[in-house]
Amino acid sequence: MQCLFMEGKSRLKELIKTNNAVTLSYVEALLRDSNIPFQALDLNMSTLEGSLGILPRRILVDEDHEMRARQLMKDAGLDHETSPASKSR
Repeated sequence: MQCLFMEGKSRLKELIKTNNAVTLSYVEALLRDSNIPFQALDLNMSTLEGSLGILPRRILVDEDHEMRARQLMKDAGLDHETSPASKSR
């Protein structure tokens, strides 16, 4: 996983927010296989929530890759899982 924060990027857009670990893993694999850099957030929140799976985890992509990532999600049949598209460009 590439860390976008370390590259000095600040235009991250939320692609997906879910507490389904299988969906999250699948999306990460899709993005990785398509060479779309992403940042997974809130992965360690289970320690705060008591491992109940209540708090959703998020995948963010740089806005330069957002449309490609959204198309990838749609092609994989996961467009219903995606967060609303950002309005600013």
